[in-house]
Amino acid sequence: MKIQLSDHFNYKKLLRFTLPSIVMMIFTSIYGVVDGFFVSNFVGKGPFTAVNFIMPFLMILGAVGFMFGAGGSALIAKTLGEGDPERANRLFSLFVYVSAACGVVLTVLGIVFLRPIAARMGAKGELLEHCVTYGRIVLLALPAYLLQFEFQSFFVTAEKPQLGLAMTVASGLTNMVLDTLLVAVFPLGLKGAAAATAIGQCVGGIIPVLYFCRPNSSLLRLTKTNLDGRALLKACTNGSSELMSNISMSIVNMLYNAQLLRYAGEDGVAAYGVLMYVNLVFLAAFIGYSVGTAPVIGYHYGAGNHRELKGLLKRSLVIIGICSAAMLVAGEALAWPLSQVFVGYDQGLLHMTLRGFVIYSFSFLFAGISIFGSSFFTALNNGLVSAVISFLRTLVFQVAAVLILPLFWKLDGIWASMVVAELLASVITVLFLVGKRKQYHYAGR
Repeated sequence: MKIQLSDHFNYKKLLRFTLPSIVMMIFTSIYGVVDGFFVSNFVGKGPFTAVNFIMPFLMILGAVGFMFGAGGSALIAKTLGEGDPERANRLFSLFVYVSAACGVVLTVLGIVFLRPIAARMGAKGELLEHCVTYGRIVLLALPAYLLQFEFQSFFVTAEKPQLGLAMTVASGLTNMVLDTLLVAVFPLGLKGAAAATAIGQCVGGIIPVLYFCRPNSSLLRLTKTNLDGRALLKACTNGSSELMSNISMSIVNMLYNAQLLRYAGEDGVAAYGVLMYVNLVFLAAFIGYSVGTAPVIGYHYGAGNHRELKGLLKRSLVIIGICSAAMLVAGEALAWPLSQVFVGYDQGLLHMTLRGFVIYSFSFLFAGISIFGSSFFTALNNGLVSAVISFLRTLVFQVAAVLILPLFWKLDGIWASMVVAELLASVITVLFLVGKRKQYHYAGR
């Protein structure tokens, strides 16, 4: 049964529609996890530390894809809800073309400045060389990486979430197979892991372009377009929260790495890398749900259907709450086996990772509400509120926590920083949801 944006969404239909996006985001997050597993177990602790060390910088460059995906899809969904499919296609094409061009420029800049930036972050000697080796290869696929994240949102808006899922699964499987071949079978080491990631990203970014270039059964198609500065600005404004969220998270990860080098050395960075892999997968479920619901929310907002908007918010909060509790339980239960999988070869590192895992898992209890809340306001075309939530969550609260808490609790303070930051962000999100309820008519009768 085909589900359309204009439908009434009960719990069952909402979960069915968003499931492809959830699985899609989880598969996307697996890139780094798979690389980390193979690098840690087949190449060594040093290269494993390097992958985790340089990844925040690479994610900063990739944040443009999130911006155009979230911000652009919100504007496209609103335009579809207003009954103007031709303009929706022009906007869709504009965002794809501009983000691809941005990817090329960022690739060149990233390759040129990778070494000095890695050195500035604190990498030196062998760690620096590993960072440069891995980073430069992955950067070659940056335009495709941007498009991949962008299409994750656009496939949902086009009422083709299953096709988006298929593309992401194909991309993830490509990465897994190539990691096995290039790292485990043929000992190409760090270069092999980087190449596997880059090729996987090309699959996820280029094949959707070919699909949308041809006549298709979706709501969207790549066509001729014109430079629309106002639309670009609106998309960037709408998506500023996602841009800020990803940039801030990367900056914060750099700060975490610096603090961990100070309090625990390179083992601390390696332990944090394991936590980040789990964090990526768990939060991907929240992000995927938010990506899946955003076009629906944007459509009904554009159509002026306040009753459906109220129902979408209520059901989403219930789903987020249940999933948050489940993730906390899962995080505590999986702490030992996952730590063993990644760093079981080093007992000292294993116990450090396990300790961090047990504390860090409490952040999953609070993260979902602020992730969804930010996306909710993006879908309502309120980029300012969305950006404020993301800015506080991913930068202000985390920076303050990771700088202050270690002064009292040392390494445990670093692990607890994320918990405190997510708790504060969830409180702010609830305040915004309550404060804006009359403006957007998603509460009351």
